[in-house]
Amino acid sequence: MLDLNEIKTQLNARLTELGARVGDIEEDLREQSDPNFAEQALEAEGDEVLEGLEANALKEIDQINAALARIDQGAYETCMSCEEPIGTKRLEALPYATQCIKCAS
Repeated sequence: MLDLNEIKTQLNARLTELGARVGDIEEDLREQSDPNFAEQALEAEGDEVLEGLEANALKEIDQINAALARIDQGAYETCMSCEEPIGTKRLEALPYATQCIKCAS
């Protein structure tokens, strides 16, 4: 059986980590551009990578917040598709999983 308090602690720690990462990315993206055109092109490429990383972090933040809400609602271990148990091993591997292995496949 899963220790939901421990999972909440882990998810909240991950939220803190991701929040800091998003803050760092946003700070990097706000930096003033280099006046050199060649440098601006390189910065634009770097900004695209940073924006992708930020989008992934924000998506994970949303998934974690949804998992925390499911814990509070008592629906954390239930597949949102078939309403069967998600499975302990799957939730240990992916704590914000919303579907069992069968439905996710």
